[in-house]
Amino acid sequence: MYLTSSGFAKGQSVPRKFTCEGENISPDFHWENAPEDTKSFALVLHDPDAPRPGGFTHWVLFDIPASVKRIPENIPKSQERIPDLGVQGKNDSGKLGYTGPCPPSGTHRYFAKLYALRRELGLTPGASQQELESAMDGCVIEEAEIMSTYAKASVKSA
Repeated sequence: MYLTSSGFAKGQSVPRKFTCEGENISPDFHWENAPEDTKSFALVLHDPDAPRPGGFTHWVLFDIPASVKRIPENIPKSQERIPDLGVQGKNDSGKLGYTGPCPPSGTHRYFAKLYALRRELGLTPGASQQELESAMDGCVIEEAEIMSTYAKASVKSA
């Protein structure tokens, strides 16, 4: 299984429109070659370089139907359940949906990770990354990942 995105190109800088310095909208994601026995997917966007224990989770999306192979750009942040797409969890700002890269200093790495799962998880909207990881224990079939970077322009020029 492999994961691609126009907003999170492997090893490249995240385009400004997907960050706190731009429109702060979620990027698109596409995947192919998922295992045949996949029942659902989950997607997590995480910054391990954030200056807090465990890093910072920017987006949690789960119970994505096995028939889905694409997440479009600009998913509504306040919508718990996205019809025909899945359920949004809370990011580490405590808010539902996506929040874009916004590192306080330096260049941070952002990992978008897609999980192919043996079942739907049935978590309630607003679940955290930790709750998602606990629910996924023992049911991950395969993972795919993209790593991109970002440094705020205001920090770069300072």
